[in-house]
Amino acid sequence: MTSTVKIEELIIIEEHIDQLSDLLVKVVDDGASIGYLPPLKLDEARIYWETLLKPEVVLFVAKIDEEIVGSIQLHLCTKQNGRHRGEIAKLMTLPTMRRNGIGRLLMLVAEERAKEEGISLLVLDTREGDPSNQLYISLGFIEFGRIPYYAKSANGELHPTVFYYKLL
Repeated sequence: MTSTVKIEELIIIEEHIDQLSDLLVKVVDDGASIGYLPPLKLDEARIYWETLLKPEVVLFVAKIDEEIVGSIQLHLCTKQNGRHRGEIAKLMTLPTMRRNGIGRLLMLVAEERAKEEGISLLVLDTREGDPSNQLYISLGFIEFGRIPYYAKSANGELHPTVFYYKLL
């Protein structure tokens, strides 16, 4: 990869809605287990992004030459007894840009923001067998359980999901 990856937090979605929607469609159509099944319609992806941002959701995007090539969300817990924890959600990298360190960079930025927010515990989950499992382990996340038959794939097969945590 010759261009520099820039990470930025998005406060407003509207001006990025087309690129974000395209990202979501491409990663779902490539088989990512992020809550949707292929083929994902562009208008469904737009609805997702239009309703995402809330005060407890922090959205980061990775850009190369102003094109969004990845994203990650940090969900802050708003419950009184849970304000020390956060959840990493929907780490996405364009299929053509994978294996270039973008996911790792997004994870590190989200983790740094979590620390700034006073978060001392991060959790996440992912489908068993996905390449992201190795990324999370390499970043110090610890597996704490699995649920069989948790996520359905496009062919109807049910897959286990793996849960991870990391103390910051």
